[in-house]
Amino acid sequence: MVFAIEEINNSSDLLPGITLGYQIHDSCASVPVAVQLAFQFANGLQQLYDSKKGCVRSGRVTAIVGESGSTPTISMTRIIGPFDIPQVSHFATCACLSDKTQYPTFFRTIPSDQFQADALAKLVKHLGWTWIGAVRSNSDYGNNGMASFLRAAHKEGICVEYSESFYRTDPQSKIQQVADVIRRFMS
Repeated sequence: MVFAIEEINNSSDLLPGITLGYQIHDSCASVPVAVQLAFQFANGLQQLYDSKKGCVRSGRVTAIVGESGSTPTISMTRIIGPFDIPQVSHFATCACLSDKTQYPTFFRTIPSDQFQADALAKLVKHLGWTWIGAVRSNSDYGNNGMASFLRAAHKEGICVEYSESFYRTDPQSKIQQVADVIRRFMS
């Protein structure tokens, strides 16, 4: 990204008379950090690095590139959206983010999970499986992805007997509960 911005700023043909600035932040896939950054961006003037002049100056945030995960992206875009700050993600694939009534300023450079859900349902049908169980991560990504898959599976005539969820930090008892559901339907 830095290279692209410097190339644009150093070119007299691309965006003449306009200097792009940038800040690079790492949320470490943390929703609280992403939310804090979103509030900072929505608050107005930010300190931006001007690569042409080699200095920092104030400027209004006009767009955000990132977040990568769906859950932090959903949190960020709900905060910055009302301020008409567009957000472009290279990796947030939740199909829910395609809803332009909820996320009018969100864009992505990768297809949504709806394509994955449709393909998975077609694969299950191709394998001749008509009665299955499903397990997902208890997160925005997992829950919305499963909802997309369940709709696609229903269209393909596949019966989903159960859809269980757990999160990687859940206690062992929760994971055991999911394992028990799987065992119950396998016997």
